[in-house]
Amino acid sequence: MVLAKLGYLHPAREFLDSDKMSFWVGDMRFSAYLLVRNLLVVLALIWVTGILSSFGRNHIKGLRRLKSNNRSLLAKGYQVALYIAAFLIALRVMGIDLTGLAIFSGAIGIGVGFGLQKITSNFISGMILLFEKSIEEDDLIEMSDGVAGFVRDTGARYTLVETFEGREVMIPNEDFITNRVTNWTFSNSQGRIDINIGVSYGSDLEKAYDIMLEAANEHPRCSSSREAQCFLVDFGESSVDFTLYFWVEDIIEGRRRPRSDVLFSIWKKFKEADIQIPFPQRDLHIKQSEMP
Repeated sequence: MVLAKLGYLHPAREFLDSDKMSFWVGDMRFSAYLLVRNLLVVLALIWVTGILSSFGRNHIKGLRRLKSNNRSLLAKGYQVALYIAAFLIALRVMGIDLTGLAIFSGAIGIGVGFGLQKITSNFISGMILLFEKSIEEDDLIEMSDGVAGFVRDTGARYTLVETFEGREVMIPNEDFITNRVTNWTFSNSQGRIDINIGVSYGSDLEKAYDIMLEAANEHPRCSSSREAQCFLVDFGESSVDFTLYFWVEDIIEGRRRPRSDVLFSIWKKFKEADIQIPFPQRDLHIKQSEMP
């Protein structure tokens, strides 16, 4: 900038802006100087826009008075408006008249349409998710391909899901619209736990029934609003099969721990009540042929 003010860059500018270093597109004249200047302007606008975008997004995310989806929607709107404004400013600073590029508009439109088809689809899908609030931050979701975890952020192109193993999976927003998605916390955070248990035929079935319900109801995370239930399902080959259902209030805290605790409790109570849990057995009979 100092060299330019002192006039030391004038010879370089005149050379780069000369007719030898220029070409025409319709009624618009382009030179090497204009290309370099415009490139610097674009880079500067991208840098400033990125800083303003990050600052505004972080500020909006800090507005705890708004719901998470409303904050995300407001942040997306702010970013879109900011980038559109930056684009218009760049065109004005560079002096580009879009009417001069009319001869290329058809080819550019087709190319952009094909190239940005997926990006546009994911962006619109992300806006739909934010408007209808079917997927929100901290929701526990499970995709049809088996990916399960907590929603941490919904971006313009993808939704960030943190799995139980600590992996961060970036799922395209379009997948949430076109595929089947299980949201474990959409309307409430309660979740049901199923346990299948078989007891031997010689056991007291009514006692086993009472023990399984008792083990579930004793667990501190067992829901008080939904009663635990136990059903005799079938008379199997080697056992009488039961199914135990009980609910936990907050499925986000996990299902494996209460399931494990209830199983341990049932095991101890069955041993005290002398109720056997059978395992498959086979009797092998060997017949010896008589010697002639």
